[in-house]
Formats: sequence, structure tokens, C-alpha cells
Amino acid sequence: MEYTEVKVVIMAAGEGTRMKSSLPKVLHRAAGKTLVEWVADAAHAVTEKPILVYGNGGDAILQKFGDAFEYAYQAQRLGTGHAVMAAKDKFLKSNYTVVMAGDMPLIRPETLKRLVDEAISTDCDCMLLTASPENTPAYGRIIRDKDGHICRIVEERDATQEQKRIKELNVSFYCFKTTALLYALEQLRPENAQHEYYLTDCIQVLYAARKDVRSIKIDNMQECMGVNTRVQLAEAEAALRARINEKLMLCGVSMIDPANTYIEADVEIGQDTLVYPGVVIEGKTKIGSGCTIFQGSRINNSIIGDGTTVENSVLLYAKIGNYTKVGPNAYLRPGTNIGDHCRIGDFVEIKNAIIGDGTKVSHLTYVGDAKLGEDINIGCGVVFVNFDGKEKKITTVEDGAFIGCNTNLISPVNVGKGAYIAAGTTVTKDVPPDALAIGRAKELIKTGWAKGRYKIHRE
Repeated sequence: MEYTEVKVVIMAAGEGTRMKSSLPKVLHRAAGKTLVEWVADAAHAVTEKPILVYGNGGDAILQKFGDAFEYAYQAQRLGTGHAVMAAKDKFLKSNYTVVMAGDMPLIRPETLKRLVDEAISTDCDCMLLTASPENTPAYGRIIRDKDGHICRIVEERDATQEQKRIKELNVSFYCFKTTALLYALEQLRPENAQHEYYLTDCIQVLYAARKDVRSIKIDNMQECMGVNTRVQLAEAEAALRARINEKLMLCGVSMIDPANTYIEADVEIGQDTLVYPGVVIEGKTKIGSGCTIFQGSRINNSIIGDGTTVENSVLLYAKIGNYTKVGPNAYLRPGTNIGDHCRIGDFVEIKNAIIGDGTKVSHLTYVGDAKLGEDINIGCGVVFVNFDGKEKKITTVEDGAFIGCNTNLISPVNVGKGAYIAAGTTVTKDVPPDALAIGRAKELIKTGWAKGRYKIHRE
């Protein structure tokens, strides 16, 4: 079904005081996206660009999302009906208007699509999403007349004890014919405990005008969970992570303990990759097939080829080739680009460096601002000295070179193809291909010196 005639209003102007935060509530993140981005993802099932109603913190919202939304500003927070009134000019010309909250990140796109499909196919004036759970939370109650027609919604705070025993709940997702919504908004009055314009009062207005109000039920109340506190934010995050992990596992990814595996929404992982507990994978990371990601690793916005192993390491905006081994305890910083069949070992830090196929940087080494060719061996304790106090400079090491332990390469310097650097050397000049560079102080041995020193200290 085509949805070009549908507009979606996302209410996101609430203060969010219970979050105890200076950040607007809808900008809090869960599983890699802000709350309102999750809501917008669902909205995209029926509309191209949702309308976001914002209030305080508007600058942060506009800066964050740019042209991802149409925007409406709610200067005063006078209720949900007032929020929709603020967006009226944005949906005037649509056939249908969906209204939803910006702090309900668990709603699924297919659920919203079903709501709109039912509204259009039945030609009703308003289609509600409702639920009837065994244990009823503090949601508005659906009130029906003797013939079973929906005649109004009573908010929890305004409900009588008898009304609170009603099981059918309003879960705050609506699809209106736009003409019906505009008519109902004109009739709203703030005659309630909060002196606010309730969107829910539109239902009573439509019923009184003999309009057709219907509902469909949702089976899983979790989709309609709102986030008002940090506790609820954590609950939503756990539910979203469970969905992400389930989807990945159904596509062929293995996880030893999904409940303790933290993968964000935009991550892609290939078949037959094994992910251990305690792993955090963030941003737009892409991991190939047949990889192993051991516990304690954090991978952020990085690309990893097929068959690669990462153990207890941090990768930030890095690119790793196929069948490479990283870690344990490696730190790959932005600008790192490592080839195939490489070895990046324990306590190695790499930053803004290109490393060719087959090169090994095994342990206790810093490689910064460098270009390394293929099949190079970098020994233990090597430092690429890339900063002279004013600017970063580049060191180049060509194919097949051997850099001995405890070498300092003072950039800018070039080590030629097949050259050897003896252990303990500080390199300050270019080394020609196939040459040997030695830069050590001459060893001096004083026989019996230690014994005499011991005698002095004893006396």
C-alpha cells in the first residue's frame, strides 16, 4: 500500500524531568541510537519524513538531526493535544495523520504499518492501537458504549476506581483521518486534572460527532513501553539489544552469551563469526565472515575482513584485512589500515598508519603516522617517534625490512626495502635498501666492578 498521503507527528517536547538530565529526553541513546531515532525508524514504514514536535533543547535537536525531520515548535507544554496543534500546518494537506510519542523506542515498523493499513482499509475516522495485558500499568482506559463502540479514553489520573478496573488500554498510537483530527482539535478544552489539552479527548469529540473510531490490539505490550527514567532507559536498551542479537544470530552469527554481548543497531556481521561475552561493537562497524571476537574487545566504527581474530583489544575507526590477528590488548586508533595475514600483538598501539599484507607488529610497540609495506617484522619495544613538538611527521618502512627490538625511528625517515635495523638503534637518517643500520653506544665491560660496589655499600 502506498503511503504518500500519510503524515506522522512525533511528540518530543516533553521536559523529561524524571531522567534527571540536562539533555532532552529523546536524545538519550539506547543500543546505538537516540530514542527518537528508533521511533523515526518505525515511522519510515509509512512516511518519508516525520514531523518532530520539539520544545526545550531545540537547538540540540535541530543540530543533531538536521533535515531528517520536518519540525514544529511547541513553545508551551500544555499537553499532547497542544503538541499536535503546534504541528497542524505541517499535516493540513495529508489524508491521514499518525500521532505517536518520541520516547517509545520499542515500537516496530510492522506494527505501525498494520495500524495505518487497517485505518485506510476500513475507512474509519480514527484507528487506535490498544492492549489488554493481565497486569494493567498506569495507562489511559478505553471506554466503550453498550454496543461496543469506543466512545472515549480516560487517563489514569482522571479515572474512577471502576474505570481503573478496565483491562483495555490506550497505548498512545493513533491514525486519524486528517479532516477528523483537525475537527477534533478545534473542540479540545483543558478541562481535566492537569489543565492540559489531551489528545485522548479527541476520541470523545469524534464519538459525539458520530465519527467512526476503531482499534486493533497489540499482543506485545513491550512495544509500547515509554522511557521516563534511567531505569526504563536501561530496560529499553536491553530489549533493543536482544532484538539486534537475535537478528544477527538468525543470520548466522554465533554468540556464546547474547545477554552479555553489546552490539549496536547499525553493526553488520558476517556468517560464522563467533562473538564472545563482554564484547562491545558500536557505530557502523562491519565484520566479515568466520571471525572470532574474544571477550573484552571494543570495536567502534571499524571494518574487519574475513577470518580475522580480535582479542581483548580496542579498535576505533580502524580497518583490518582478512585473516589478521589482533591482540591481546592492542589499541588501534583512527586512521589505522591493516592488510591481510598480519599480526598485531599484545600492547601494540597504532595510529594513522598503513600496514601492508603479512607484516608483523608483535608486541610492546607504538606505530604512529607511518607507512609500512609488506612482510615486515617489527620487533618488541619499537617506537615510531612521530612528533617533534610542533607537528606530526611520517616514517616509511618498505617491504621485507626487519626492525630490531628497542629501535627508535625518528620521523621523517625512510627504511628501504629489505633493510635491517639492529636492536637498540635510534634511526635519524634514511636507511638504503638491503643495508644494516646500527646505532648503539660501544659496550664497555669493567671486570669486578660490581663486587667492589657491593663492598663499599656494606661498609
